This record gives sequence, C-alpha cells and structure tokens, in this order.
Amino acid sequence: MTSSGVAPRQDGGAALRLLRDGELTVEGRLVDASNTTLRGVLTLDGMSARCVYKPVRGERPLWDFPDGTLAGREVAAYLVSAATGWDLVPPTVLRDGPFGTGSCQLWIDEPADAEPLVGFVPADSVPPRWFPIAAARDDDGTAYALAHADDPRLARLAVLDAVINNADRKGGHVLVGPDDRIHGVDHGVSFHVEEKLRTVLWGWAGRSLPDDAVDMLARLSRQVAGPLGEELAEHLTLGEIAELAARIDRLCRGGRFPQPSQDWPAVPWPPI
Repeated sequence: MTSSGVAPRQDGGAALRLLRDGELTVEGRLVDASNTTLRGVLTLDGMSARCVYKPVRGERPLWDFPDGTLAGREVAAYLVSAATGWDLVPPTVLRDGPFGTGSCQLWIDEPADAEPLVGFVPADSVPPRWFPIAAARDDDGTAYALAHADDPRLARLAVLDAVINNADRKGGHVLVGPDDRIHGVDHGVSFHVEEKLRTVLWGWAGRSLPDDAVDMLARLSRQVAGPLGEELAEHLTLGEIAELAARIDRLCRGGRFPQPSQDWPAVPWPPI
C-alpha cells in the first residue's frame, strides 16, 4: 500500500473510505477458494491498497445458507469485530465492482518470517504451549497433530467465532499481519440461526473466558440491542440478529468457551 496521507490500517476511516469509494481494478483470482475470490487494487486520492473482492454472483449455492448472502455476512463479521474493539477482521464493505456487488476487504500481507500459530506438527513433538486438536497421518503413515498456539490473540479470535457462529475457521483463515496482529478472514458462512461452529481453535474448549472477553461481551450485548443491530440489519435477518444476541447472552452467563458439538462436525475440512 502506498499513501500520500495516513495508512488505512492506522486510520479505520481512511481504510473504509478507500474500500467504499476507491477505483477497483482486479489483478487475479485466488484459485483455492470455493467461491469466486479476486485480488484487486484500490486507488483513491493518491492512496492505494490491495483488497479481496468477492462478488455475490460468484457465490456457490449452499444447502444451509440462503443464496446471495455470503458477502453480507463478511461485512457483518467486520461490524461485530469492530464493535468488540479487538480489530480482528480487516475492514470490509459491500460495494459495486467489476463483477457486480460484493464484499471488499483490505488485503493483509503476511511477512515471510511470520511465525505460524496453527498447523500440523509431528505428533511426538507438539511445541510447548500448543494445544493438540486432532490426530492425522501423512501418506507414509507418519503421525501428526493438528494444533494451535496457546496465544491470547487466538483466544480472542475463538471468542469472536463463538459470537458469530463461524462455520469455517480454517488455519489458513488466520493471518499474522506485519504489525504482529492476527486477523481472521473468510466469514461468509457465519451467523446461522442453528449451531454451526466449526473451527480449529478448540484448545480452550470448556475453559473460563478471559476477563477482557467477559467485559467485551457485556458491551457487545448492549450494542447489538442498539446501533450495531441496526447496521447488521442491512446484511442479516432479524432472526439471525436475535440469535446473535442470544449467543452473546449465553456466553456471558456461562462464562466459558463453547464445547464442540456432538451433532455437527467440529473441525472444518480441510482444516488448513
């Protein structure tokens, strides 16, 4: 990103203005994504930045989510993340683009030397302060463990996923930015009214929530009942917003990270 003024990551208002009003030029397609996912460049008033653009017309139909709603859910996840004050989801808007209306999210560049926080590690040498989540073997039969770091930044992301009912928290959806912040991306299958939580971040399951998470949830509950709920109504149904409020209330009252469901696959596939 280049800028004649303040960099968007340092000024959320500048980032949102660039995302909403910048000229969007598509650079190419991210071929590993199941839905049409395009990388582009935004330019506005001497400022430029890369972005991820997901047009609604490129969304693959799903049996459990209404057609044409995934882009709006991406924006809703950003709005909730912003309301938490934790800055976990990169700035995201709904806008028109070269292939029609879609979500547009600020691109996060991961430094080449960024330490991974989630991944497969040899089963007999899980790093200290890492949680093993699931067992696996490679084609040669060597044992591995799907694991993640016991890192407070990831714990916050696990709380956010529980709030938004994220059905697809893969390891590859956890990015470490150049400022050493972590970022969660790909939230199109979130906010369902039924329990759908699927994640690789189960290390804290059943444990007490951190104090800062309890305080945040109390504030978030009030915001959903007020201005945040009104913003979310542009992207979610009233039933989905009501269930969001109910999940926040359950987390507040329980004070613990959720446990994996016995009725729904707990880990997405592929997990990374």
